Amino acid sequence: MPADPVTDLLTFIDSSPSPWHAGANLAARLGDAGFAERRETDSWDIRPGGRYLVRRDESSLIAVAVGQRPSEGPIRIVGAHTDSPGLRVKPGRAREGDGMQRLGVEVYGGPILATFADRDLTLAGRVILRGADGTDASRLFHHPTPICRIPNLAIHMNRTVNDEGLKLSPHDHLPLQFGDEAPGMDALRAWLGEALGVAPERVRAWELGAVDTQAPTRYGRRQEFIAAPRLDNLASCHAGLEAMRHAQPDSGLAILAVFDHEEVGSESFKGAASSFLPDVLGRIARALDMPLERQLPRSWLLSADMTHARNPAFPWAYEEEDAPAVNAGPAVKINAKQRYASDAVGSAWFARLCEQAGVPCQHYVHRVDLPCGTTIGPMAATRLGVRTVDVGNPMWAMHSIREAAGAEDHAAMIAVLRTFYDEPGAADG
Repeated sequence: MPADPVTDLLTFIDSSPSPWHAGANLAARLGDAGFAERRETDSWDIRPGGRYLVRRDESSLIAVAVGQRPSEGPIRIVGAHTDSPGLRVKPGRAREGDGMQRLGVEVYGGPILATFADRDLTLAGRVILRGADGTDASRLFHHPTPICRIPNLAIHMNRTVNDEGLKLSPHDHLPLQFGDEAPGMDALRAWLGEALGVAPERVRAWELGAVDTQAPTRYGRRQEFIAAPRLDNLASCHAGLEAMRHAQPDSGLAILAVFDHEEVGSESFKGAASSFLPDVLGRIARALDMPLERQLPRSWLLSADMTHARNPAFPWAYEEEDAPAVNAGPAVKINAKQRYASDAVGSAWFARLCEQAGVPCQHYVHRVDLPCGTTIGPMAATRLGVRTVDVGNPMWAMHSIREAAGAEDHAAMIAVLRTFYDEPGAADG
């Protein structure tokens, strides 16, 4: 664990403004910890005691630490996701009118749209460039300074905004101010070419999001809270990373699986509903002659995704006895309709795991008359047939452009995940 895991988390978030950056950072840090990359298109040499990582399209990644006796123990899996809700820039030209260029956007997932107004925004993601040989290559992109904005309507023309809230039309109000009018110019393509040091015609396509330029930070009287974009779910990715870097299972496998597209349903070739995890697990099992059909029934998957903390400004939104507090430990997420995958057996087991790790354990149940979100947990459990527990650290303002959480919970989650990976008997039900 880093000397200060919270500072390292904030650095990780700041350097991961998009799922593709997050995937690259995870791969680099795992590589530094001795994980050797294996490509899906290659033959694999897998050995007991080895450490491996596999990437699918840059933003989804699976890391595996193989035990010395891989055929004898359970398989311990931590799952998380690299994407966050937000605004994605459309592929066409900028809109022009009223002397202004505006970039059209699509809403990705379920962000709190009003929080994107009046922020110093930039663009981050990946750009596809045409090479001199005619082939295309992906390039990570993150402009370091503000480049876009969504200015609010003054209260003098919107007198009810404080009573009724800010209501934004994605089509009319969310296009990003990008610059003054330049008739006939493909301004975004030209700007990307200039920023990347290439001719505009080499810029073939892009996947870019509007991201806040304000850096993550601590706050509070004791600096006991953190505020940052993308805490959901880069905080869980980082906790899984820190646990995985130190994983040395004696038997079975320790796996970290992070997926893109959770915020839009996970149904893509690299999402949690895809074949990615079963494919990788199957190839490793065949290489090591593992009796997978006997090992999976005694294995566990921890779906690590942030959960909702009690917000004292909105007490009506929670079940009083079922809403966790920040800086009081991770929470098991429970839902009778299987929006979360936890059951009584898994909840009791995770509480015992927390006890072994020396951290407190809470639980979360969504208010029963409000619709509940979901995670990768239920679909991963369905794909693998592995008992799954949905867990997460409590946070405020989930899906805001700037979220908040307790600083002390992050080290607690890392400790639990390290115990899960390494302690003898920790993965026994």
